[in-house]
Amino acid sequence: MSRIISRTIFFIFGVIVFWVILAGTVYASPALPVERMVLSNGLIVLVSEEHSLPFVTMRLLMEAGSRFDPPGEEGLAYITARGLLLGTSRVSAREINESVDFMGASLNVSPDKDYVTAGLRVLRKDLDRGFGLLAETLMRPIFPEDELKREIQTTLGSIRSEEDDPGAVAEKAFEKHLFSGNPYGHPVEGTSESLPRITRESVVRFYKEHYFPNKAILVVAGDITPVLETWQRGKERSETFPTLAGATGTDTDSKIVRIDRPITQANIIIGNKGISRGNPDFYTLAVMNYILGGGGFSSRLMQEVRGKRGLAYSVSSEFETHKYPGSFQIVLQTKNASAQEAMSIGFREMERIRNELVTEEEIEGAKKYLTGSFPMRLDTQAKVANFLTQVEYYGLGLDYPLKYPSLIASVTREDVLRVARAYLQPKGCLVVIVANPGQTGLDSPKPE
Repeated sequence: MSRIISRTIFFIFGVIVFWVILAGTVYASPALPVERMVLSNGLIVLVSEEHSLPFVTMRLLMEAGSRFDPPGEEGLAYITARGLLLGTSRVSAREINESVDFMGASLNVSPDKDYVTAGLRVLRKDLDRGFGLLAETLMRPIFPEDELKREIQTTLGSIRSEEDDPGAVAEKAFEKHLFSGNPYGHPVEGTSESLPRITRESVVRFYKEHYFPNKAILVVAGDITPVLETWQRGKERSETFPTLAGATGTDTDSKIVRIDRPITQANIIIGNKGISRGNPDFYTLAVMNYILGGGGFSSRLMQEVRGKRGLAYSVSSEFETHKYPGSFQIVLQTKNASAQEAMSIGFREMERIRNELVTEEEIEGAKKYLTGSFPMRLDTQAKVANFLTQVEYYGLGLDYPLKYPSLIASVTREDVLRVARAYLQPKGCLVVIVANPGQTGLDSPKPE
């Protein structure tokens, strides 16, 4: 195996200098030590060189997430991604695992809704061998049928285990109802009904349709600049994404989904449709959400629900953004008996931030935290690699670290009020309650 990988590495690294010169677009960021190049096969490469540490971190993003799952085969993107590490035409799964362990490296694949990321972290001295393994898994997977079946069974076991997790049950129900008829509506890993329908043939088909360099971004952070120039370009594809309807189709009534479980703590999600990452209101919403429920102990929800009344150990809010519009959620856990009161506070705080200007102290505190904590996103190689893949995927620009502070600093109290009114729907939201119905006293909970 080592001779095969050595030949692969020799060829790949032999063309690095040539293709860096001819790549066409090389951009050096003033905010990060990063260069951007587009190779002839369409692969976008971002290189952030850092020579003080003895290891290298790579992140490869491919637009092959669960939103591309065919109807009835939910989980296909997930199983395909997991199958990348099950062996190639040159090395077996056992050889891959043994090599990773021998090097003390990490090699993983993470499926998500929009994309799949493959990550490698390896010591500088083992870079040739580690990068060879990454290239092998991406370019020559064979998806052994027996291994795929075991992966499907393992995933089914995980899905069954999550049935005992009320938080996971609530989250899946929330997405199912909010994104009904939408590619974001099913779990990334699929369902117990859809997974048994997935075959090796469907996995191979999905791989051939979605795994191409011109739909990928490679980020390298560390002491080297490798590329996957030998990966063959694929055909361009078009995509039609359905418009996300409101939670209920009405602005006056909330949709209530109750799931009965014999538990002592009610798990509750209150929310509505959200925004895409590219929405220009993203930064104003970040400030607004920090004040409402994203700011930990300083947020209004935490102060009102936990601080003043002791109704919940955890309560928070967030906008989950994707390439297309995601969701807004308030998530809380409370005793069954206090579910109604805690929910009422959540509704009330949504209404308050929609109808009253936040204070100067609140907005300044939010902006100070968001800008002050930003450098923590870049304090490790892994964070830099992840950050740059997101920046490239969402088209934020390599000067994004320079722009971000001013985008946050420019938000006004009036801006916060505007976006709260536009994107929070306390009287037309979706409510999911996983609880013991005999202890909650909930009949038809409504916003105040």
